[in-house]
Amino acid sequence: MQVILIQGPLIWEKPKLNRDYFEEKISEILEQIDLIVLPEMFTTGFTMNPSAVAESMQGETVAWLKSFAKAKKCAITGSIVIQENDNFYNRMLFVFPSGEIQHYDKSHLFTLAGEEKVYKPGNQKVIVDYLGWKICMLVCYDLRFPVLSRNVEDYDLLIYVANWPQIRINAWDSLLKARAIENMSYVLGVNRTGIDDNGHSYNGHSQIIDCLGNYVVEPEEEEGLLKGILNKSELIEMRNKFGFLNDKDNFELKFKN
Repeated sequence: MQVILIQGPLIWEKPKLNRDYFEEKISEILEQIDLIVLPEMFTTGFTMNPSAVAESMQGETVAWLKSFAKAKKCAITGSIVIQENDNFYNRMLFVFPSGEIQHYDKSHLFTLAGEEKVYKPGNQKVIVDYLGWKICMLVCYDLRFPVLSRNVEDYDLLIYVANWPQIRINAWDSLLKARAIENMSYVLGVNRTGIDDNGHSYNGHSQIIDCLGNYVVEPEEEEGLLKGILNKSELIEMRNKFGFLNDKDNFELKFKN
């Protein structure tokens, strides 16, 4: 599977300007690819003011994502602020080339920023089936909690989209590798760059890691497109060779809410 990660500086609470930015970046993709991955809250930055920017599942950004998925004949994923049934969600959307959508609502809300005070947490793990790949979708702070990502579904790819600040980027790098190794899965992490309106600095470090913890795409700090190829036959070969997932613990995952 050919994937492209797009990391860039997000314009604070300006969905139209951010869509324009990513539209320009997507237009630079000339080859046929299978999946485009955008950061967490890619239309707004990591805002705790959802009432000012929230959209519905029938809103402009969802329509925009569907349009590009169809035009590029590929899937697109990233998270945005969604309002639904009087609640706000940090929702990761997976848009298929057909326009079909599956979504995951961020489960672990970032209490250090007060995210739990304004957003409702998700209460289910989501595995997407796409092109013969089983894909687990998670968001930013979820990365610190390995129980949620534990590979009991035999997924092949784990995706994290994030607004992960530069001051803690070593944790981002370390935990992404840990999730790849412990789950015998490809891991793909997409982060933003730039400085937000709260003064937090972000230095990207978007990356792709294989099931043994090796870089397919090394962390990059500059904005732009990062391209990588995921090989499922190699993944299966490594799983069969080592068999680590056969020895995993059995447990029942319970969500707080």
